[in-house]
Amino acid sequence: MLILTRKINEKIKIGNEITLSIIEIKGEQVKIGVEAPKEVKVFRQEVFNAIQNENRAAAVSPDTICSLSNLFQNK
Repeated sequence: MLILTRKINEKIKIGNEITLSIIEIKGEQVKIGVEAPKEVKVFRQEVFNAIQNENRAAAVSPDTICSLSNLFQNK
């Protein structure tokens, strides 16, 4: 992990297309601006984790597919 120290209005470049800007610092919170192409998905970690958990819960297991197949064959 790369650790950097920045002040308000300073920036960090990631590759050629992504820029992180330090907008504001209040107490223990830092407001960060993200400039990135539209195709780059940017999430807060807790939102990303929730999405991953929902995707795992929604995934269909082989047992579920077999049960559904049997259900339709019996009709």
